[in-house]
Amino acid sequence: MSNYVTKDSGARYKEASGFQRDTQDNKPRFNLLLPKNVPYKEQFLVQFAELLGRGAQKYAERNWEQAESETALERAKESLLRHAIQACCDEDDEDHISAVAFNAMFIKTLRYKIKNGKTNPSKN
Repeated sequence: MSNYVTKDSGARYKEASGFQRDTQDNKPRFNLLLPKNVPYKEQFLVQFAELLGRGAQKYAERNWEQAESETALERAKESLLRHAIQACCDEDDEDHISAVAFNAMFIKTLRYKIKNGKTNPSKN
């Protein structure tokens, strides 16, 4: 038998038919990540995933997750700012918006790793 437990907030969404489910209250709203009436190839998440794929081809899959240092964190901040300024200047030589998002994810992940001791101290 499984060790899984079905979480229950105690609140219910109910329909006249008797159908019911736990409410969506206080749960992440992933459905809001996809803007309506925007074609697939123009969706931000699609373009972001394409940027990640190009990075995987260039450096190796999940290469960025190997970063462990404050130096890597500072370089990601510099890159985020540079791409943000390029995006604000309407440069379109590369996908600067997705690069901003990537660097934000990189910074958030690396801050977590450093704060929670998930790095190799000899590399910092």
